Amino acid sequence: MNKTEDLRYPAGTYSPQTNFSSEDLKRFIVTLEIFPSNLRRTVENLSEEQLDTPYREGGWTVRQVVHHVVDSHMNGYIRMKLALTEDTPTVKPYYEDRWAKLDDYKTTPLSLSLDLLALIHKRWTLVMRSLNSEQLKRKFYHPETKEETALDNHIGLYAWHSDHHLAHITSLLKRKGWN
Repeated sequence: MNKTEDLRYPAGTYSPQTNFSSEDLKRFIVTLEIFPSNLRRTVENLSEEQLDTPYREGGWTVRQVVHHVVDSHMNGYIRMKLALTEDTPTVKPYYEDRWAKLDDYKTTPLSLSLDLLALIHKRWTLVMRSLNSEQLKRKFYHPETKEETALDNHIGLYAWHSDHHLAHITSLLKRKGWN
C-alpha cells in the first residue's frame, strides 16, 4: 500500500462477510455506541483552522468528515429500518462528494452534527440490539453496487465506517502534532 492509500484507508478497507459471530456483532454495536463520544472528544478542542484542514491532500476537511459521518449514518439507520419493514427494499443512493460541497458543511456548527450523531446512534444501537438472527439476515438492495446487503453486514460496515473516519482525523492530528 502506498502513502496515499495509507492516508485514505488508515483503518484498512472493509471486507464484507456472510456470517458474523454474535461476539463480532456485539463488538460492532459497541463500536457504534461509543463512536459519537469518541468523535466529539477528538474534534471538540480543534481550532477553526484545524477543522478546515483536509485529512489528506485532495481529501475532505475534518469539518466535512464530521458532517459526512452524520449524513451517512442517518442513511444507514433509515436503510436498516427499511430492510426491517419491507421485503428487500431498493435504497436510495446519494452523492456523498456533492453533499460535502454544500454550504451547510461549511456553516453548520459542529456541535449540531455531533449532537445529532449521538442521538442517531442511541436509536440505531437500540434497534441493533433488538434484532434476532432472522432479522439480521434481512436485506436491502443498493442500485449502485447492484448488491443485496444483509443487516449483519450493514452493522459491520458502519462499525468499520466509524473507525475509518475517526482514523482519518486522528492520523491527521498525529501527523500535525495536534494531539
